[in-house]
Amino acid sequence: MAMATAAGSVATVFGGSGFIGRYIVKRLAAHGHTVRIAGRDPERALSLKPMGFPGQIVPVRAAVTDPRAVAAAVSGAAIVVNCVGILFETRRSSFAALQGEAPGIIGRAAAEAGAGRVVHLSAIGADASSPSVYARTKAQGEAAIRSAFPAATILRPSIVFGPEDGFFNRFGALARLLPALPVYGGGRTRFQPVYVGDVADAAIAAIERPDAAGRTYELGGPRIYTFRELIEYILAETGRRRLVIDLPFSVGELQARLFELLPSPPLTRDQLLLLRRDNVVSEGALTLADLGITPKAIEAIVPSYLARFRPWSRRAA
Repeated sequence: MAMATAAGSVATVFGGSGFIGRYIVKRLAAHGHTVRIAGRDPERALSLKPMGFPGQIVPVRAAVTDPRAVAAAVSGAAIVVNCVGILFETRRSSFAALQGEAPGIIGRAAAEAGAGRVVHLSAIGADASSPSVYARTKAQGEAAIRSAFPAATILRPSIVFGPEDGFFNRFGALARLLPALPVYGGGRTRFQPVYVGDVADAAIAAIERPDAAGRTYELGGPRIYTFRELIEYILAETGRRRLVIDLPFSVGELQARLFELLPSPPLTRDQLLLLRRDNVVSEGALTLADLGITPKAIEAIVPSYLARFRPWSRRAA
């Protein structure tokens, strides 16, 4: 049974130096918690220390695949948050290890440490029967953490936007460089972009609300867009007149095979499998509204950081 947590508790955040994790760390610190940022490379978290008072934010070394290191990182913690996830595999990082197995390791360590709250960041589309390895391992991770810590709260966001995001910024940069932007399968895949600050607020609500224990929430913004509509929005906001070219998935697969040879591929075959399914909040799912959060629209946030990609921007390269 989940216990209440008080301000001043210790919170361990795995993946706290990542895009979403940084916002959760900032909010935990603002609520008075001592925050351990656990990761394979603690130096990545050093820049977050000014978010709290001296000694409040503590980077610690802990690979999520190492049970002993994870146990040490959560020792004495009342709150445990897992934000670890990857978009493509490398020789050092696999979907199976980081998304499928690690949540179970974290959940078991949290239970043994007597943590009161566990929050796990997953993704809309997590599905044990999906053809996508990413989606399958997200589902495996959910099952693993729930098995180990039944009161864990699972958050499933759609694509997450914010000043450091990898979606609007990537296509903004491509719009500056390329004469045309591709969409696959007609660009009909639907998304429900959610603001990173709202996702972080959802994590805090999951920690503080007793009724959130053991539940799963799907997080989406106030509006649904097709992939083509998002690309056209980016072009409009960056003031770039570019062709939007419709490519069949078969062509995308050939391109992805080549891209996968790069250290940081812009597209993979597994991501193309994800693009074949809508990424929106399911009918009947618990949502941000159930956590008392009104989602922010992309129109309120995105223009401020896409401005640097405009031709007349002083920051445009």
